[in-house]
Amino acid sequence: MKHFRLLSLLLFAAPCFAADLTGNWAVRDPLPDGTYRTTYLNLKQDGSRITGIIRVTQFFYKIVDTSGGPETFTLTASMMDGHTERRVTYEIRLTGDDLHVATHRRQDNQLVEMVAHRAPATEGAYPARIEPPSLHRVPDNGLAKTPPMGWNSWNKFAVRVDDASVRGMAETMATNGMKDAGYLYVNIDDTWEAGRDADGNVTTNKKFPDMKALADYVHSKGLKIGIYSSPGPNTCAGYEGSYAHEEQDARTYAAWGIDYLKYDWCGARNLYSDEEMQAVYQKMGDALLKSGRPILYSLCQYGRADVWKWAPEVGGNAWRTTGDIRDTWDSMTTIGFAQDMLAPFAKPGHWNDPDMLEVGNGGMTDDEYRTHMGLWSILAAPLLAGNDLPSMSPTILDILTNHEVIAVNQDKEGKQGRRISKSGDQEIWSRKLVGDAQAVALFNRAPSAAKITVKWTDLGLASAPAHIRDLWSRTDIAPVNAEFSATVPPHGVVLLRLTP
Repeated sequence: MKHFRLLSLLLFAAPCFAADLTGNWAVRDPLPDGTYRTTYLNLKQDGSRITGIIRVTQFFYKIVDTSGGPETFTLTASMMDGHTERRVTYEIRLTGDDLHVATHRRQDNQLVEMVAHRAPATEGAYPARIEPPSLHRVPDNGLAKTPPMGWNSWNKFAVRVDDASVRGMAETMATNGMKDAGYLYVNIDDTWEAGRDADGNVTTNKKFPDMKALADYVHSKGLKIGIYSSPGPNTCAGYEGSYAHEEQDARTYAAWGIDYLKYDWCGARNLYSDEEMQAVYQKMGDALLKSGRPILYSLCQYGRADVWKWAPEVGGNAWRTTGDIRDTWDSMTTIGFAQDMLAPFAKPGHWNDPDMLEVGNGGMTDDEYRTHMGLWSILAAPLLAGNDLPSMSPTILDILTNHEVIAVNQDKEGKQGRRISKSGDQEIWSRKLVGDAQAVALFNRAPSAAKITVKWTDLGLASAPAHIRDLWSRTDIAPVNAEFSATVPPHGVVLLRLTP
């Protein structure tokens, strides 16, 4: 009798896990472009413990902890992003045949609730790893002898980019003076992809009904067109990547008439380490060269693994040196003023890329945008506008198309500028130009106006330059003897061209 009562107490006290969550669960959210954003939860339940894998867009998490039950469980999942751990928490609850899933979105902590249904066991499984190739040098493609200039869709349109918006930007660039100023590339960022056809060829979603026709239109305007992909199975937004299809995709891009490829690491981090980046990027460098079409190769892997040391070896024409820029003074200056030590790695055909221009997107003042444009020009950085070109103000257009500032950026000497001095919030930078000329920038990072003085000897000059030109005001300045001083507005810049 005693044993019966004890057994009854144990049964009463033990949690009841009648519903088995073991299996592959899928959340399929339809997107306006005809594709789906799919989240997979491949779960194995053992009483109160749940293990398994969660795959969402380019992220591939392993469940490392479980709490709660018997009805509602909290899952903690982890993945390594290079040498950094990413963690996410999901709350799941089974109701009938529906698995209710809730998580907080990483970028804004907003609660996202989804419903998952059972899927075939192998659906959503990550592809097998392909060993990276042995390293070799990819021959130079001869492109980007000066930093590339153009427009990229992400900063303005993000996932909303479509055929019509790209055509609109091309039309505007061809007629508003941007093309004449040197802006040539019209670049489509992420979310143009659909999937692959029966032969493995990458296809476009309904936002881009005919990529070849779009490329022909852009070319008809005297411009070039760019596209986006990833060495992983998925892009950053979870669309089709180029993994295991590098040569096939390069041939497709060439057939469409593509002139520029932005290649974003994203999903590749689930298969490869940072130490294997060079070999992984080399595969597409080889593929682009083999395609038979000149395609500018832009590496986007956020400045990891000292990319500036090896990007030219894989055929790279430009390589990101930082994380993503935002349309704020703090973001732009944190990125831009950290580029000094990378100057030795820039040269014609190969450029450090501190990310796209935010000029005209509304988050900074006109003076701050002049600082942005002036600093990127001193840095010999790619100039890829990211604003809504048809609606920009005359002031923003003037900032983007100032030919004298652009001439600094496009100087054929190809030498990136360096910091000459720093005193508090005031910095002086200089860039050597063709013909012993140099560009000098007086930056005031303070929130109030400041007087900044530069001595000619600090610039390596034995005497005053014969000609001093203020590039933003487009005026000549009378020669001065030992030094030059200017009152620089808050968060502003005075940009000079000195001719001996």
